[in-house]
Amino acid sequence: MSAPHRGAALSSLSLAAMLGLSLLFGAPAMAAATKGPDTVADTAARVMDAVVNISTSQTVAPSRSVPTPELPPGSPFEEFFEEFFKRRQQQGDDNGGGRPRRVSSLGSGFVIDPTGFIVTNNHVIADADEIYANFADGSKLKAELVGRDTKVDLALLKVTPPEGKTLTSVKFGDSDVLRVGDWVMAIGNPFGLGGTLTVGVISARNRDINSGPYDNFLQTDAAINRGNSGGPLFDMDGNVIGINTAIISPSGGSIGIGFAVPANTAVPVIAQLKEFGETRRGWVGVRIQQVTDEIAESLSLGKTRGALVGSVTDDGPAAKGGIKAGDVIVKFDGKDVKDMRALPIIVADTPVDKQVDVVVIRKGKEETLKLTVGRLEEDDKTADNDAPATPDKPAPAPTATTKLMGLEIAALTPELRTKFKLKDDAKGVVIVAVEPNTPAADRGLVAGNLIVEVNQEATGTPKDVENRIAALKKDGRRSALLMISDADGQVRFTALPVD
Repeated sequence: MSAPHRGAALSSLSLAAMLGLSLLFGAPAMAAATKGPDTVADTAARVMDAVVNISTSQTVAPSRSVPTPELPPGSPFEEFFEEFFKRRQQQGDDNGGGRPRRVSSLGSGFVIDPTGFIVTNNHVIADADEIYANFADGSKLKAELVGRDTKVDLALLKVTPPEGKTLTSVKFGDSDVLRVGDWVMAIGNPFGLGGTLTVGVISARNRDINSGPYDNFLQTDAAINRGNSGGPLFDMDGNVIGINTAIISPSGGSIGIGFAVPANTAVPVIAQLKEFGETRRGWVGVRIQQVTDEIAESLSLGKTRGALVGSVTDDGPAAKGGIKAGDVIVKFDGKDVKDMRALPIIVADTPVDKQVDVVVIRKGKEETLKLTVGRLEEDDKTADNDAPATPDKPAPAPTATTKLMGLEIAALTPELRTKFKLKDDAKGVVIVAVEPNTPAADRGLVAGNLIVEVNQEATGTPKDVENRIAALKKDGRRSALLMISDADGQVRFTALPVD
């Protein structure tokens, strides 16, 4: 009874809203505001049969029975609790609580090859014992897992079509040509309602939602719900330009914020899964960090760009190619590195064993280096933000110290090496105290850190640090770039104001 009432109220509100818009903006503005594609029916008709519903099932171990609480002997509630929990356990056994049970889930996918290759999300089929592809014509085929990639959340399946039947397939488009505002169309299996089509636009590009190291999502307001995962996002020509993967929603339903893996990210992954059954990503062996405005100013970059190399893996491709800590990588294999997040994506997409040119800025000058890309192993880390070290709270600082930039520093002595548990080969000037509420404290510097370089010049004594800071002030520089090492030998860069 309440639904018609809400509908009537909505109609009145919509009419008032339309009248208000008409008076405020005029009829032409209203027409422009509601303009969209005339129809997507023709495009949908061509691609609908290539979209499948993915159903999975798995065996789940029985849950443990709730143990009977222990009560003091002779408690007036002892018999009551024993009887109560005995009945609960018997009911659990009667309901199959003591036996393994089967659970199922639903998702979406799409055929990319008439011979039966199907793309979906890895999380749709993760831990599944059986996978089935349900087609628009009502047929159902068992699918085998060809390969999966957990980092980009993609999986490739294979079904065997019945003899004489050719599956409808779709092709990937170029997601790089998409602009914010371009119309897109999603088809999938939301809440088990197969063959559901929604239309929207590209709301944003290159979204990082912290789901993995290669986040580069397309954002769309086309309605995507649970069950749409793994389904295709089409452009208006019927090309797959994304794989619907995630939504932001407090309620679990669409609020117009959905994310899709771009086709240009997915294509090389799918090709590797098809050929090798696994991914073979590029790797160079560097630990990198973001170039901040202060770091850009201290390195004379002109603008914030590139990825700052914090450390280089011994005997890795980068080390063999001549890349050093403190270099800023601004171009890799002909592709601009706009920021830190871009480099791992570019490197991962580069073929293993390919020789590439790497443009770095070193001490204010551009240099072009050559290296051969290696292969990323599953436990390797191509890029990471250095975490601030957290050594034990130090004892009172030594007396022979120098104070500058909110730091109290001292020459590295055997006593300080022992006190801060620094390695025997550690070099630099030790920080013995950090003044609270200063830029140094805000940057995460702590007692026990070492200042290894100031503006890419090695430092061995507090006087070296003082001289470097004085020279920067004389040159009119506003910040100093410090190479900081922690007790484990992990290095990172940070910029501090010199005033």
